[in-house]
Amino acid sequence: MNTCSCIGISTMKPCCRLLISCRNSLVFGSPIPKCNHNHLVANNLSKSQFKVDKFCQFHTFNNRILGYKRVNDLNRKAFNESDSNWVQSRVFTSGSVDKSKCFSLVANVASDIRNHSTAVEKPQVNEKGFESIYIQGGLNVKPLVIERIEIIPDVGEVSKEEVNNDRSVNVDDLKGLNGTNVSIHEREVSVVEKEAWKLLRDAVVNYCGIPVGTVAANDPGEKQPLNYDQVFVRDFVPSAIAFLLNGEGEIVRNFLLHTLQLQSWEKTVDCYSPGQGLMPASFKVKTMPLDGSDGAVEDVLDPDFGESAIGRVAPVDSGLWWIILLRAYGKLTGDYGLQERVDVQTGIRLILNLCLTDGFDMFPSLLVTDGSCMIDRRMGIHGHPLEIQVLFYSALRCSREMLIVNDVTKNLVAAINNRLSALSFHIREYYWVDMKKLNEIYRYKTEEYSTDAVNKFNIYPDQIPSWLVDWIPEEGGYLIGNLEPGHMDFRFFTLGNLWSIVSSLGTHKQNEGILNLIEAKWDDLVAHMPLKICYPALEYEEWRIITGSDPKNTPWSYHNGGSWPTLLWQFTLACIKMKRPELARKAIALAEKRLSVDHWPEYYDTHGGRFVGKQSRLFQTWTIAGFLTSKMLLENPEKASKLFWDEDYELLEICVCALSKSGRKKCSRGVTKSQIHI
Repeated sequence: MNTCSCIGISTMKPCCRLLISCRNSLVFGSPIPKCNHNHLVANNLSKSQFKVDKFCQFHTFNNRILGYKRVNDLNRKAFNESDSNWVQSRVFTSGSVDKSKCFSLVANVASDIRNHSTAVEKPQVNEKGFESIYIQGGLNVKPLVIERIEIIPDVGEVSKEEVNNDRSVNVDDLKGLNGTNVSIHEREVSVVEKEAWKLLRDAVVNYCGIPVGTVAANDPGEKQPLNYDQVFVRDFVPSAIAFLLNGEGEIVRNFLLHTLQLQSWEKTVDCYSPGQGLMPASFKVKTMPLDGSDGAVEDVLDPDFGESAIGRVAPVDSGLWWIILLRAYGKLTGDYGLQERVDVQTGIRLILNLCLTDGFDMFPSLLVTDGSCMIDRRMGIHGHPLEIQVLFYSALRCSREMLIVNDVTKNLVAAINNRLSALSFHIREYYWVDMKKLNEIYRYKTEEYSTDAVNKFNIYPDQIPSWLVDWIPEEGGYLIGNLEPGHMDFRFFTLGNLWSIVSSLGTHKQNEGILNLIEAKWDDLVAHMPLKICYPALEYEEWRIITGSDPKNTPWSYHNGGSWPTLLWQFTLACIKMKRPELARKAIALAEKRLSVDHWPEYYDTHGGRFVGKQSRLFQTWTIAGFLTSKMLLENPEKASKLFWDEDYELLEICVCALSKSGRKKCSRGVTKSQIHI
């Protein structure tokens, strides 16, 4: 018997430890040909993906073959009703499609290209809305409406011309990870790039015969891989962008759907579970023997939500990166049908619900613990670190584009708009420092108690560090690393500043100032290897107190001032947006000279980035992917433009204070309105 199965689950408390399994066993000693797993992973039956293997048959017993249908019908309610019962349906299609009957019910904020989606039949639904089931249900959450889809073998193929209609993806390139050659670029690639592509493909992880991600590092000489042999959500993003830019969307689609199925699977630390909607930090494909079988095995996905991580910290950024990658997939492939699926729409809403939950915090920024992002060890970034705020802002903007607006989601979209407006004002006004702002802080009055206070967070002028006075240039500035009551972290964190440019969280003038600062302080932030993760490093007593004498985060190493080549692709994207590609070319040239020679390390040590990191993994996948993505972004600026955001001036006009009749809410936007609109 040959059984391939994907198990759809409730968003809470599954009944088994192994979430998703794919089983292969022998019949009379001979294996039955494997199924095309594309039809197993909750296929939305879009025109570009629906190609049926006539010899693929599904045998279901206790475990069903489950999937979600994408429905585009103007007569139905848009993804706001579900059924807790199993519904069996049969789906037919043909090689010729009447395009006049192809609809897509989407939000006004979505791209018009979504109208190229194909329609399938209407599902059976009941009167229970998703909002009451998922968002408000708490521990009584019911499972997603799941429908069994039988694939009919006698189905005509869709022509390649139809598949490529209004899409940038090349269907021939989708075969690249299945054994056939893929044309990387039309131009002649360098030896280093060829090596990088080979290493990237060697790092691909397969689950049930299909690619679902890339391992964090693939060093053949490493005897203790720890968790570097897992697929990390944040680490896979540059790999995904590289594949998408090269016309290979299948692996990214598979990754998005499989991580979605892992969402909210309950993991605990000391009998305590994290919030509903959490995305795993990573997952691993394990091959497990089947109980009661003779040699038969199954593939299982085992996620890590932080219960195994160093420090036991749940990943705040995984869900945010997942939303950002979902948007990038649609933008670069034209397959917007993936965003419109019921399960994907619900997944977005669960993440947003987790992030937008009201709490005790007065700030619009997201309150998180230390070690919950790329800097996943104790580095004094607890509270409201810049990196999380920028990713949060980006994910909110992505969600506003992708959410289907209806009676259920309209309040959520309004909450997104309000949070975007408040967050952009907060970061632009209170996180930005340049010489002018430092002079203002230097003359701050303290202990101000009123709604008219200038020093709202009671910052003491003596907090301005001595190194900053001589370091910051006359022209340029940056967003500080953190802001809390009575505390400003003046360190320069590269990822947050670069992504603030990409997402337009900063004003145009601020974005220019950040690149001006990087250019002026090139020897400190780039030097021999781009780019410093933060500057400066914590040293001496400060290092001992803040890091707890972390032996891996010693000064100018790892997260404490180390140089990370993976940041190169985000630097390139920011430079392209600000029309400064020469800076990116200069940085890429530095990296290209050393990365291959040094075996693609995870990070570099010392102030100038001259040494390979003392505990750095070699053949680090996101180092390889970051380099390749940077090269392709420079060659394809039109595709790069799909990955960043322009300023949204409507957000700047939204103010929650204006909606309140209470006189206690006094808005300070008028004081800085001229700066915000730059």
